[in-house]
Amino acid sequence: MNSRREFLRNLGLITAGATLAPSLDVFAAKKDWFEISLAEWSLHRTLYKGDLKNIDFPEFTAKTFGIYGVEYVNQFFKDKAKDMTYLKDLNNRAKDNGVKNVLIMIDGEGNLGDRDEAKRVEAVENHYKWIDAAHFLGCHAVRVNAAGKGTKEEVKEQVVKSLSTLADYGKKGKISVVVENHGGISSHGDWLADVLKSVGKKNCGSLPDFGNFYEYDRYQGVKELMPYAKGVSAKSHAFDANGNDTGIDYAKMMAIVKEAGYKGYVGIEFEGDKISEVEGIKLTKALLEKFK
Repeated sequence: MNSRREFLRNLGLITAGATLAPSLDVFAAKKDWFEISLAEWSLHRTLYKGDLKNIDFPEFTAKTFGIYGVEYVNQFFKDKAKDMTYLKDLNNRAKDNGVKNVLIMIDGEGNLGDRDEAKRVEAVENHYKWIDAAHFLGCHAVRVNAAGKGTKEEVKEQVVKSLSTLADYGKKGKISVVVENHGGISSHGDWLADVLKSVGKKNCGSLPDFGNFYEYDRYQGVKELMPYAKGVSAKSHAFDANGNDTGIDYAKMMAIVKEAGYKGYVGIEFEGDKISEVEGIKLTKALLEKFK
């Protein structure tokens, strides 16, 4: 009798173990705290030469790099912002390849910090069509620049007005307006963080770029911008024999990003010219994957 009771008890434990095992596997599965996307600028030489077209960017990204998030640059489809046939095709190609359209980077539409009020308003209105295009493509954001002439206080005043208007416009389509440190006063982390604090809108934030700090400490700049981050741009140029970027301490940068509690896309933006764009993107991806 005791042997039979012990047998049944052991059988129950084995059965319970078999039942619990899958659940334990689910808990053991580690979810990456960020996803990798590809900024189209990484392939700008290839695009300018005509060896790749914007319409093929999502498929090329998925099949060449195994990356399933893309960040468009408007200059590579400059005349297509309102072309619904084109945008529908682009959207379908992304979906067919399992690619998420992440954001559109906007350049060449005027200075949002222009001290000439008419030009500033024109620049703001020039951005509307790209916000609409981003909404149609299922992006979560557009990237804009905080550029203008004048003192830092003057530029701030104009940029705050422009960003506030654009954020209000983007809100209806659930599009965030994110600002990149992109040269000039915008590459001063404290200034840009102050601008975003002054705007004070949930759908207006930053896109910290690891590389676009010139006369400012890059690590300090990223740290100051991370509280507002709705994206992160992983700039890279050259690599050593161990696959590390020679100009940016990625371990230090990614620690700053993680400590800020960021969860989202980290976009590869390779700008080197000593190796091919494809090789540079692959090396940057491998480097980022060390920190997942």
